Amino acid sequence: MKKRLLLLLFLSVGLIGVSIASAWLVLAAIFSPDGDRAHRIVLALDQLGNAATGGSEDETISSRAGRLRKEGRGWACVLCRVLDWLQKDHCENSIGV
Repeated sequence: MKKRLLLLLFLSVGLIGVSIASAWLVLAAIFSPDGDRAHRIVLALDQLGNAATGGSEDETISSRAGRLRKEGRGWACVLCRVLDWLQKDHCENSIGV
């Protein structure tokens, strides 16, 4: 029971954190699009998304997809094709970052 309450507490704190990060991301993108803050926030949200879908919390979705594309995983091939269209060799350059 204590573990469940602790997880609910962490969920609440995490949701507040994501809300604050989202607001900062919007402000940083508007007022300082060439700065580091927006990039760091996007990277953190990317790692959160990767962890939430079963990947490592220390890896981005692009890095994971780049590794798994080499193994022929369907979803990774599709995602990398889209990301590579937006930025040449995005997944390949993301591996290990």
